[in-house]
Amino acid sequence: MSIPATYLQAPTADLDELRTQFAPAFEKIAEANLERERTRAFPHEQVRLLNEAGFGTLRIPADRGGFGASLRQVFLLLADLGESDANVAHIWRNHLAFVEDRLNAPASDANDIWIERFRAGQFVGGGWTEANNVTLANLVTTVTAEGDHYRVTGAKFYATGSLYAEWLDVLGRGADGELLTALVRAEDPGVTLIDDWDGFGQRTTASGTARYDNVRAERGDVFPATERFAYQGHFYQTAMLSVLTGITRAALRDGSAALTGRKRNYPQGLTEVPSDDAQLLAVIGEVSADAFAAEAALARAGEALDRIDATAEDAKRRLIAAEVAVTQAQLVIIAAALRATTTVFDALGASGVSEQRGLDRHWRNARTLASHNPRVYKARILGDFLINGKDPVSNLAAIGRGGQGN
Repeated sequence: MSIPATYLQAPTADLDELRTQFAPAFEKIAEANLERERTRAFPHEQVRLLNEAGFGTLRIPADRGGFGASLRQVFLLLADLGESDANVAHIWRNHLAFVEDRLNAPASDANDIWIERFRAGQFVGGGWTEANNVTLANLVTTVTAEGDHYRVTGAKFYATGSLYAEWLDVLGRGADGELLTALVRAEDPGVTLIDDWDGFGQRTTASGTARYDNVRAERGDVFPATERFAYQGHFYQTAMLSVLTGITRAALRDGSAALTGRKRNYPQGLTEVPSDDAQLLAVIGEVSADAFAAEAALARAGEALDRIDATAEDAKRRLIAAEVAVTQAQLVIIAAALRATTTVFDALGASGVSEQRGLDRHWRNARTLASHNPRVYKARILGDFLINGKDPVSNLAAIGRGGQGN
């Protein structure tokens, strides 16, 4: 049996060229990052700026109007964006994942429409997770066929990016119990988006509640969830690791600037000028190593995902290799981010905790992102695979809490 052709092609983009292309947008986004964080101002303009620059088309092949980037390149660019603004970078996670899903889907008239929507800058938000300990096994949201369309009813939490989106990606069950993904228009009757995210970090990602009351979804915008791309979970996780990598680099950037600006040292200091103090310089050196380790681990994880090929004879082996690489990257990057965003204060003194500097946002954002998925279990799973050969991917879908572990 032949496998239907998808939209995926070998990457053609150059990372340096992509970074040059998006650098002006990233610099613009960084300008008022601290003020947005302080006032909880939602970055609608910043998301629009990236849309106009074509950020959502990074993975679309060049001959279809995109940039033809590899996954490794996408995640490294997302880390660059995370350094500019961790909230804006996280907002793009759901959209980029849905683009990846449609690129993996068989070519069809309905999917051609989605490629054109992405090229036009239409943005996808939404979330799959339901509150109150609801898992995939007892999902409440329904996607019910009605004539030539569907109706979606239910509620989601962690609906990241929804306030910025034209489309919302909703997971629910059909009348026969089948898991379905429905894409509904955010402006349609019955959609209610609530900014009730109360986390102490990632405050402007619109990660709160989305409610759907008998919302219409067209036939061409509803897909069996079992047909989502095989490395979807790895993609979502690596996107989050990209933001954490960016945060680590931002802590290095802001910590270095703060140390450079210090005018006096403690009596125990080695020099009168803090920026000449070898112990304080060592703190920044260690933070720079954390940033280096995070980016190196992110690049390796992205490379492993680029090697996944559903048509290859060793497809399962490649998927397991990607799971191992992403898990190892998670352990490295989370540790680096949490360490860097904490220890950087050792080089700064009391002035470093000024709310005007906002350096606490880096730790708050890193700690929030690091709490989304269960790092506490990952080293054990790796060890069980490495020593006993236990398949690390076989039970991921069966356990699911939607990836949030709340």
